[in-house]
Amino acid sequence: MVKARRQQQKRCWGVPLLLVVYVGYVGLGAGVLQALERPAEARAAQHILRQRWELLANHTCLRGPALQRLIEVSPRPDGAALRASREYFSFNTSFLSCLGYGNLSPSTVAGRIFCILFALFGIPLNLVLLNEIGQLMLLGVQHCAHRLEEVFHWQKKASLLIKTCALVTGSLLFLLLPPLLLSDKEGWSYEEGFYYSFITLSTIGFGDYVIGMNPDRTYPSWYKNVISLWILFGMAWLALVIKLCINFLESSSDFCQCNKSMAEELVDGNRNSTTGLHDMEICNDKDTKMKGPDEPHTYTAPAEAP
Repeated sequence: MVKARRQQQKRCWGVPLLLVVYVGYVGLGAGVLQALERPAEARAAQHILRQRWELLANHTCLRGPALQRLIEVSPRPDGAALRASREYFSFNTSFLSCLGYGNLSPSTVAGRIFCILFALFGIPLNLVLLNEIGQLMLLGVQHCAHRLEEVFHWQKKASLLIKTCALVTGSLLFLLLPPLLLSDKEGWSYEEGFYYSFITLSTIGFGDYVIGMNPDRTYPSWYKNVISLWILFGMAWLALVIKLCINFLESSSDFCQCNKSMAEELVDGNRNSTTGLHDMEICNDKDTKMKGPDEPHTYTAPAEAP
């Protein structure tokens, strides 16, 4: 118990420090990538602007606002390039998270080479940060379970109750409530926002729904930064849920294997009752190791007859 508390205290101090390092690394990468890509984006914007004026001069039937609207809804608008120059931080966050929507990408050779070098160190740093956040969440769940055991003297119900509460709370924060914000800022339906949330947190990233790309809407400056933090903590929570599911399946598999081996030995009659009790103790020991300290298992041998 004391060791778990010390480990939790270390993680409580380590996660903020690692988060500061991560934010600094992403910010540094955003500055370098912006310096490398800005001249190419400015030249591309000027080229599209010249083509626009040439098209208006050669085709007098076209109107300026209608043509501008056509440019804005095209797959590669000049507006997206100019907005991208102010959104390198969110781009690098999604880039290191291995999302890869495909809506933004470096256009210069220097920018592409920098992205390769940036990812070589950034992706491991992102994975370490996600693991630390997930472990901190897990330690918090275990700590709450131990507190409930001490206060209410629950042994088996406390762990199940806390894990259920963590699952419900995480589902609200990372899957059920974010679609409401997306519906307000993006104009999507709740189903579309929920779809985007799961596809993003699971790192699938199809790219059919991308935030902040609608030219008809005005987005606040904090919007994409908040979404970046949501992606970071949401991926850690989803990884923790997947880990708990894997542990549950492994413990169930070990329990079934132990029961199967004991049944086969009892049917064959190759061992006496003392060996059967020893096998039962081994199965209980394995079950205890998989479930952890919150669900202890003890076995009391029957008293010998006088």
